[in-house]
Amino acid sequence: MTAPRHAHETENGRYYTDPTGGPDLVSVTNVLDTSVNKTRALAPWAVKVTLEWIFDHRMEVARRAITDRAELTKQLKQIHKVARDTASDLGTLIHKAAEKRLLGAPFAVEREVAPYLVQLERFLSFWGVDIDKHVVAAEITCLHRRLGYAGTADLMVWLPTGEDRALELWLIDFKTSATRSAKAVYPENTQQLAALRYCETVLLPDDSEQPMPEIQKAGVLNLRAKSHALVEMPAGRDAHKAFRGALVNALWHHAAPSSYPALLAPDQPVPARWRNYRKVA
Repeated sequence: MTAPRHAHETENGRYYTDPTGGPDLVSVTNVLDTSVNKTRALAPWAVKVTLEWIFDHRMEVARRAITDRAELTKQLKQIHKVARDTASDLGTLIHKAAEKRLLGAPFAVEREVAPYLVQLERFLSFWGVDIDKHVVAAEITCLHRRLGYAGTADLMVWLPTGEDRALELWLIDFKTSATRSAKAVYPENTQQLAALRYCETVLLPDDSEQPMPEIQKAGVLNLRAKSHALVEMPAGRDAHKAFRGALVNALWHHAAPSSYPALLAPDQPVPARWRNYRKVA
């Protein structure tokens, strides 16, 4: 997971510090992580990753199932977590490298990141993107103080997608994966983009502010090791309305206590039918 400027972790997930001194703002991804049930997709993936490890180490598993069952079980429970953290770390490296490339800053290309950057270069080339002319912003913080949330836009760029190839301003979010199709997206990606699209302001590198640019189109740029795809998402007002519902739900959960006191029944005679089931003082 990337670490944008002004973002910090709390016991309720990521929040952004408002540089003007206002209340902290919950992050867009935190809202969706809290409000969107992802177990339907994650559970089969976790099973698949674990089974693949078992098949690749079947002789070891067979031996340890007899001699070291407890430790083997503990290790198997951790396999999908290790895979998740490894994928997250790679995604962070790719995002950081992409940001530097789009800002024209020098950077070293790590071996595992290189194939994904090749796909980013192909995307830029296919669409005729000149980073000096067409890139408006990369990794820019977007704020919606009135609603109480903030997020980071991966890329704002002009692309020739309008009538007669007129330039249109796109809001793009990068998604990386070693296994999913380059055309695959999740419904909540639409809410994420809508939340950013309809923010009120953006923060510049010196923490000065400008109004959020008027975004004409939004999409996910899926970067894979051997392919890429730009998937347009319908991140309109209806998606933003859905996100606002998720926002209310997330903030309620973040404010709710983690436990509640149990009520004790008042002293009263024990009904006769209970006397055979518990000791009566």
